[in-house]
Amino acid sequence: QNISGEHGLDGSGVYHGTSDLQLERMNVYFNEGARNKYVPRAVLVDLEPGTMDAVRAGPFGQLF
Repeated sequence: QNISGEHGLDGSGVYHGTSDLQLERMNVYFNEGARNKYVPRAVLVDLEPGTMDAVRAGPFGQLF
């Protein structure tokens, strides 16, 4: 959540920032997908069903 916020992304991966520098460095952590939606380049989580459900139900669950 912190990295997304620092780069001006909301919980669904849409850019709402105001800085050109944010966009220049977006590809460090995110890849641009369809309709200008950014998705994380890597996600490290425990693959137990309960953990995955918690991630999907959280504020950034729309990214996955």
